[in-house]
Amino acid sequence: MWPEFAGQLTDLTGLEVGLRRTGTLLVARDDDEARELDRQIAFRESLGLRSERLRPSEARALEPAIAPTIRLALRAPDDHSVDPRAVLSALRRACELSGVELREHTPVAGIETDERGTRVTGVMLGGPDGSAGALRRAGAVLIAAGPWVQEIAGLPRHARVPVRPVKGQILRLRDPAGPGLLGGVVRFEGGYLVPRGDGRYVLGATVQERGFNLAPEVGGVYELLRDAHEVVPGVSELEIEELSVGLRPGTPDNAPAIGRGALDGLSWATGHHRNGILLAPVTAALAMATLAGEEQLTPGGEEGLLEACDPLRFAPAPVASGA
Repeated sequence: MWPEFAGQLTDLTGLEVGLRRTGTLLVARDDDEARELDRQIAFRESLGLRSERLRPSEARALEPAIAPTIRLALRAPDDHSVDPRAVLSALRRACELSGVELREHTPVAGIETDERGTRVTGVMLGGPDGSAGALRRAGAVLIAAGPWVQEIAGLPRHARVPVRPVKGQILRLRDPAGPGLLGGVVRFEGGYLVPRGDGRYVLGATVQERGFNLAPEVGGVYELLRDAHEVVPGVSELEIEELSVGLRPGTPDNAPAIGRGALDGLSWATGHHRNGILLAPVTAALAMATLAGEEQLTPGGEEGLLEACDPLRFAPAPVASGA
């Protein structure tokens, strides 16, 4: 869905989102990783996805910067990449052009429900200092607050989705010599290196269970750079432009929660873990189908997407009453 989604954003806003169709090269550095790549090839083929098993020499013919010490490679020619920051800028502009009201830096203090507590009727906004603000009534509320959904008050326990923050550190690098080190995305055990096409690269990303801790940590950054250097030695010549730390929303099974909630008028779109940008178009389609009451119209005719992402799968099991 991404090419069409990116095209719609660009047509509406005039902004590019950095969509690149250069494919991905997955590399193995030892026998264990090579066996995992073979499993990946079989899995991709079972899904009808194109993949090519490459010898080290074949991988280096595609990407000469790859280290000669790799054991095996897998080429996924149909993989795409986008620039998430460019996507967000385009989405923001698209919202503005479409009449969407954006209320930035306005915390949601809580969800409002009716007297019976069975229907969501709106949201209570917090003030700039965290004090109570205005009540915004709504016939439908979609919660898409990422790892912060647990901080929104007003929902009973059975209506909540358990989401935790998963810390990730990402390095943004620049080649002073310009583009050319890599043509496409390179993935390895523990990380990935994504070229932006202008001599800049994104190296990510750590996965750490650290709660809401946003402090950069040397250990995670060291491991990223060490592993990347083993696969692409030329990384050591790049300049570090930025180290950023973010929080992913993770559910107990690390699959998203998208669709109707336990209360009337409540919908969810959260829990995407590492796949938020990847799943953005399908999440938008599923969320809109839910809000419009057209859940049977899943994207591309695929069946079972909403069932697989059902937020109600986390609802507490009912307690059986004794005879």
